[in-house]
Amino acid sequence: MKHNREQINDFWQQVEQTIDLLLHSQQESHFEADMLLNQYSDILREIDSNLTFHFERDEDEGPVEMIFGCDGYPESIGMVLSLVGAAPKLSGIQFKAFNHRYDPVPGFINVGDEYCELTDYWFALRLVDAKLRLEVYMDDVPKELDLDPRVEAVMIFLDALIGEYELMTRIWSLDWLERPADPRDYGLRPLSELREVFDRNKTAVAPIGMTMH
Repeated sequence: MKHNREQINDFWQQVEQTIDLLLHSQQESHFEADMLLNQYSDILREIDSNLTFHFERDEDEGPVEMIFGCDGYPESIGMVLSLVGAAPKLSGIQFKAFNHRYDPVPGFINVGDEYCELTDYWFALRLVDAKLRLEVYMDDVPKELDLDPRVEAVMIFLDALIGEYELMTRIWSLDWLERPADPRDYGLRPLSELREVFDRNKTAVAPIGMTMH
């Protein structure tokens, strides 16, 4: 643990020394941005191989947000919280743990060359043995989930709808199934309604991890 604390301190020292250059380089499309991003990634991987980060800003207004996550691995949640808890206070940038809910939820997402609409996906949220099981229904479910940009798009939609932290700690399993011709005949609901259904049911389960099938 002492080793992790030292690595976390080293990471934040690097950020303090370079964040202004990074943000300027990103705005000006200079090569320093990629170099610094790679440096950040290398240090984070040494702390925990699951750590991730990205930057967000609302239409060039307000501070830049540097958001840290753990790529859906619940065992690394504590490390994300420790990392962000040790963050320095810097002008013009905020450090946050995990992707939070979005309002409004985006109606579509472009992942690579794939245009993904929220209306393309349906869901069922089932409480089984005091565990929440989420089923996502889509056309042509891929055999290799990690290789399909639509799966990445759905994960972004899920973060926007219920938040990355609650997705990891309240949903026991996430299954991907073929969408039937008439989803409502099978009791399915549009993915856009997930937040409402999830918030009604989340207090019925204790915080847990998530496995993907």
